Amino acid sequence: MPRSTPDLTVIGGGFAGLTAAVTAAEAGARVTLYEAHHTLGGRARTAEAPYRTHEGPHALYNGGPHWTWLRRRDLLGPLAPIPPLEGARLRFHRDGALRRTPPLALLRLLRHRPEAAPVDEDFTTWAARIVGPEGARAAAHYTAVALFHHDPGALSARFVQERLRRTAKLPPEAHYPAGGWSSVIDRMAARAWNLGVRVETCARLDTVPTGTPTVVATSLDAARRLLRDDSLGWDSGRTTLVDLAVRSRRGDAFAVSGIDFPAWIERFTAQDRSLAPRGESLVQGQVPLAPHESKAAGSARADRLLDLALPGWRDRLTWRRDAVAKGRTGALDRPGTTWRDRPAIDRGDGVYLAGDMVAAPGVLSEVSFTSAIEATTLALRSGVRLPGLDLNRA
Repeated sequence: MPRSTPDLTVIGGGFAGLTAAVTAAEAGARVTLYEAHHTLGGRARTAEAPYRTHEGPHALYNGGPHWTWLRRRDLLGPLAPIPPLEGARLRFHRDGALRRTPPLALLRLLRHRPEAAPVDEDFTTWAARIVGPEGARAAAHYTAVALFHHDPGALSARFVQERLRRTAKLPPEAHYPAGGWSSVIDRMAARAWNLGVRVETCARLDTVPTGTPTVVATSLDAARRLLRDDSLGWDSGRTTLVDLAVRSRRGDAFAVSGIDFPAWIERFTAQDRSLAPRGESLVQGQVPLAPHESKAAGSARADRLLDLALPGWRDRLTWRRDAVAKGRTGALDRPGTTWRDRPAIDRGDGVYLAGDMVAAPGVLSEVSFTSAIEATTLALRSGVRLPGLDLNRA
């Protein structure tokens, strides 16, 4: 007799939700996925042309298990490599000017493996013993590219050091899917549909369905409201996102890392011309904000970097949008905490969490992936056992 209910319900159609749906369907489960928005993707959505922006970084790091998982299934698609000449235009904003070389302190800290950094001490205190206070501050500010926090040095030393090593690794771990993140999401969605996943868009749920294990792959804020569980909270960043397009000019910087203050701006059309109309450059700036600061404060700091990186950019401006991202930039571990202390994946009663702010290892999207795999494995083991079910295929 056909099963009348799915073996797994997934709430949320972003990267974590699609990872969970594909993993379960590959294992032979019947899956229904609910997405509140009219399109899939979550924060991995790419805006429609002419300016194909994102709600955060365009890059995908290749150092985690999600990279292998995507590649094995031919879901990565073509990548947009950074031309060597453009890569040489990375600059560091230090002492009010753009520098070609990173701070020496950053290079010295890269010799230390993350496990050598203490969990229960903040990064600035630990790093200052090695490179001095100014060097520690410079290295901490550099990690804004992956942390989106106004004071990265106040976070756990081990947490920050891991991200320092990952973001400064040579050759770079960051890669760029051609066409933006949506190209990866579209391939994941197509695989889910081909595997028989039932996808319901414009379907915002107020309660968790009963009678089936459920993976909640939403933001932590949305999960807290859905599950009515006030314990679902964790620190995340708050940042001004500045998206703008300018008429292209030879010699514009590729990217600028803020050393005087945490910030990162990048010209994404340097590697992918499809993101903006011909003759225009698409730039995104991310400037972390302190709790008391306004969007305008972040925009002003971004403008200071743009003045140096893209001379005459105001006269070349064709489009601009400024926004604030709050609680949408991944988990931040304070001194004395690790990823194991974040909200647990298994919430009991057949409910499991997935996303970038739960108890799973990795950097940025890797946390979403690893938590989705773990949540799906636990959910299927808690439900109906299927003939030939093989959870090791993930």
